[in-house]
Amino acid sequence: MSVKLGLDAKLYYCVAGIGGTPTWIELTNVKNVTLSLTKGEADVTTRANNGWKATAGTLKEGSIEFEMVWDTADAGFTAVKTAYFNNSLIGIAAMDGPITGPNSNGSQGLWADCMITDFTRDEPLEEALSVKVTAKPTYSANPPVWKTMGTA
Repeated sequence: MSVKLGLDAKLYYCVAGIGGTPTWIELTNVKNVTLSLTKGEADVTTRANNGWKATAGTLKEGSIEFEMVWDTADAGFTAVKTAYFNNSLIGIAAMDGPITGPNSNGSQGLWADCMITDFTRDEPLEEALSVKVTAKPTYSANPPVWKTMGTA
């Protein structure tokens, strides 16, 4: 059994989006990343279900929430902030390991062209300024995909 730690997971961005061969840049100024994946539900109950309600999954929904230190000199912070203020898409890859390199084989996660839908700045008295970010898949020629590195 292989255990993966949160500190070994990686979050990447690609300003051009996920189409073609994306040039991924790691977002190192992040903490507390959450990849939320859910499905809508359709009621498919019939009399043949012997009194049990039956459900079928419908449309998938995803979001990537994370925090960043407010660092205007950080290129990743600037890319995320720019995507928010310009209403432009940004490719995001939320992976359980690296995308490239000797340890990338088997790394997996969601790749999606996203819109930044939340960019909330926190200003605690005894901590660094930070921003809470939410990225959600958006309308694009490239639908979201679950990728496993090292496989076709």
